[in-house]
Amino acid sequence: MDIARFELEFWLNPLDDKAEYNFGSSCCKPVTVGEMLELTGTDREEFFREVEGMSLHYGYFDGMPRLKAAIAALYDGSVTPDMVISVHGGTGANSIVCQALCGPGMNVVCVLPSYQQHYSIPAALGAEVRTYNCGEGEEYRVDLEKIRAMVDADTKMICLTNPGNPTGYRFSKEELEEIAEMARGAGAYVLCDEIYRGLSAEYMPSICDIYEKGIVTSSTSKVFSSAGTRVGWIVTRDLSIKEALMNCRSYNSICEGPLNELIAAIILEHKDVFYERNRKIADEGRAALREWLRTQPRLRLACDSAGPTSYVYYDYDVPAQKFAEDLLASKGVLVCQGGCFQQEKSFRIGYGFGDVEYFKAGLARFGEYLKELEAREKKEPDRGSR
Repeated sequence: MDIARFELEFWLNPLDDKAEYNFGSSCCKPVTVGEMLELTGTDREEFFREVEGMSLHYGYFDGMPRLKAAIAALYDGSVTPDMVISVHGGTGANSIVCQALCGPGMNVVCVLPSYQQHYSIPAALGAEVRTYNCGEGEEYRVDLEKIRAMVDADTKMICLTNPGNPTGYRFSKEELEEIAEMARGAGAYVLCDEIYRGLSAEYMPSICDIYEKGIVTSSTSKVFSSAGTRVGWIVTRDLSIKEALMNCRSYNSICEGPLNELIAAIILEHKDVFYERNRKIADEGRAALREWLRTQPRLRLACDSAGPTSYVYYDYDVPAQKFAEDLLASKGVLVCQGGCFQQEKSFRIGYGFGDVEYFKAGLARFGEYLKELEAREKKEPDRGSR
């Protein structure tokens, strides 16, 4: 399959251990197994007794029943365990949905900036991809009428991330209902990657609560602090596509590891503990970022964020990749450059790691880089006039 280079992974992975201040990650502070047991109040002896007796044969082909029940409980009564498929991470979930549903002779509508899987995989499978870029104007704005204008009888799927990756933008219930109505009129699915859902103080409606052909992808990686388990899931109320999803899953992973699924089940059974812990972390980081941005008039926050990252546009005549490369090389600060999301003059910055003083120190370094950038700008016209 001829597929576009996965820009975010090729940017972050080689640099992950090279930054003094790593603001590239979008995960909330990871837990150890011991911390997970303590946070959830799980009896250590009982847990390790269960692990000791666990078979290392194949796990459950459609997911551990305990895990599927815990996933279904994340939603507001709209989901039952038979609507859940356990898969290998959120990337596995998105990949399986696109492989099962996309192909030639159809179109997919994708709201940008977004996670690259949503547009690159359908394109590689031969679907026409229609994109609407919310960040093109002076202000970040979701214009539902522009989305509506791209949907027609050949639209197979509308793709969203909610809260957004990279922006953290949270679609309101009313916006989701409008998008569902667009999709319903075309007989299309709405694929919604909800991997950052859960950090709002109140219940955040899911697309599967709202639309009968809504498909949710998510995982334990971000809000649940356990990316290393590689446990993700697909939720669909439309059971007519479950066989196609299971078929693609069989080609990808057959089943998931029983130990990983057990750990994920325990975490999700105590979701409120992780929501509260990581909401506090994200709120503190977001407040520190806002305070710093007030001192940087040439930086502009795209929108309020409901996740552990924010997206920032800048007013400097420097391409996004060079901006981020120079920032890392000169100050040791790593951010996700805007090219990872098909955006220029912008970056995603994460603050879910749980150390606000470390974050403030890195932002101070970032500020030094911006001062040096402005000083170079002032010198350049002088050189050009000689």
